[in-house]
Amino acid sequence: MRFSLSSVLLVALAADSAVASSWFSKAAYNKWHETELERWLSDHNVPYPTPADRKDLENLVKTNWDSKVATPYADWEPAQLQSYLKAKGTDVKKGTESNKQSLVSQVQGLWHESADTASNSYNSVKDWIFDGWTDSQLKAFLDKHDIPAPQPRKRDTMLAAARNNYESVAKKMKQTANYPGNWLYESWSESDLKEFLDERGVPVPQPSTRDKLIASVRRNSRLSAINAKDTAASASASAKAAKESLSDALLDSWSDSKIKEWADSNGIKVPQGSKRNELLALARKHRDTLTGDKIASSASSAYGAATSNVQDQYDTMTSKAQSAGQETFDEAVASWSDSRLKAFLDARGVPVPQGGKKDELVKQVRLNKHKAASGWSAWTFDTWSTENLKKWLSTQNNKAANRAGASRDDLLKQAQDSYASASKSGGSSYATVTSYLASATDAAKDTTFDTWSDSDLKSYLDSYGVPTYQGSNTNELRAMARRNANYFRYGTSTPQDTFFARMRSGAQWVFDQLKIGVNSGRQSATYEAEKAGDAVKEGATTATHRAGEAAQKVGDKVKEEL
Repeated sequence: MRFSLSSVLLVALAADSAVASSWFSKAAYNKWHETELERWLSDHNVPYPTPADRKDLENLVKTNWDSKVATPYADWEPAQLQSYLKAKGTDVKKGTESNKQSLVSQVQGLWHESADTASNSYNSVKDWIFDGWTDSQLKAFLDKHDIPAPQPRKRDTMLAAARNNYESVAKKMKQTANYPGNWLYESWSESDLKEFLDERGVPVPQPSTRDKLIASVRRNSRLSAINAKDTAASASASAKAAKESLSDALLDSWSDSKIKEWADSNGIKVPQGSKRNELLALARKHRDTLTGDKIASSASSAYGAATSNVQDQYDTMTSKAQSAGQETFDEAVASWSDSRLKAFLDARGVPVPQGGKKDELVKQVRLNKHKAASGWSAWTFDTWSTENLKKWLSTQNNKAANRAGASRDDLLKQAQDSYASASKSGGSSYATVTSYLASATDAAKDTTFDTWSDSDLKSYLDSYGVPTYQGSNTNELRAMARRNANYFRYGTSTPQDTFFARMRSGAQWVFDQLKIGVNSGRQSATYEAEKAGDAVKEGATTATHRAGEAAQKVGDKVKEEL
């Protein structure tokens, strides 16, 4: 999934005006249809009676509104809390990685949206519901509903077209639009839905169905829009600083006589005997208030050209990084055992080739790397610790739970057999099993592999066909186990490496490179002022020169024009 930095900045500016309407005394849900009230409650896992009249549904929404909308992070898992902190550029306090209460407290300290602002945003869902969509998803939506969009189809024009036609499309389909149903995501595949969640560090619901995936995407879309806006605001601030720095670099390259000439042409009085520092200070003081300011316009032109060049470099860099991530996954699964490959496919409802050779299994796994897991399976238990397995077996009255000296492998087999038996018999027995799994799996994930012995870790890796070498320490074994477990569970190695964290780091990378170019330009300008006609010496670091090359060339060109 790839977004242009400039597109995100434009989207954020547009989204900033989305909450401008007044909140008054009525909540957004006061005008919702009963089905929308039920949908919101279901999306947020709030039980409600059926049948129920509108007043009861609205009261339930009202009771849960603040906790689900104003402070949603209170319900997040540790992994999602960590993702948010990472996206904000904040390191998780050491020793609190699995402490939910502490993580919630850290997120709360960074949370700046008021309850009124959060609630007000639901008065106009169309203003943010599309923000997390890719260009291809927007195009598919417009095409599906025969909505014309100006050519060429740029992201901002497609967003505007989708928003402007959102309500008319809903009306045409006889659907509600205040809190939209699944109709909005008809053009999305299950892989698209899962990728949206993975990109944002949101746990994929287990067991997973299309309805549950859409509910999770819908529930997290507003937060996704907020994060994009915040990240873009930070990027804009960096851009402004870089632009001002570039303007200063051009001004520094002027001679004293050139500054005096510029001041005179703009009606600025220059005191007799002014030193260079005083001339520069005078020019900077007046440059932003004057019309026809060649410094500002030249800097803007130089900044635009330099940013465009560096953006191209960043796009190439991220494209290569994404390709490398895909290659890493492809390489990892190539070494998996046949049983692991088959289980990966089975968990996603993909037919396993009968008598298929390993090459065929690997090919199918790679083709379905973004497909969401479809439900519980015997493999659900394979990352559970010995303690969690014993607790589970104890609930099933399995004697293995109290058997002295039972190895983790023995307990795992007993748990898988017990699940298989319940799954086969169905009914209340299976319902009890899945209910326990729903509540226990998240707790088991929080400390995955932390308490495992080296022998258990090696045995786990052996089930993948991953070799371990003598001398590997516990942390190395845990890292390998987590990497392969994430591949197996998510199809991606780092679901917490969120889109916003990458976008933030990407924006920082762009402006860091621009600043390198600016600094390069300033140093070169000073040198040329002192040594007119001399060539700029090549720097010792080739990479630095490449990053600053565009800004340097544009700066030189502007100086020639001036």
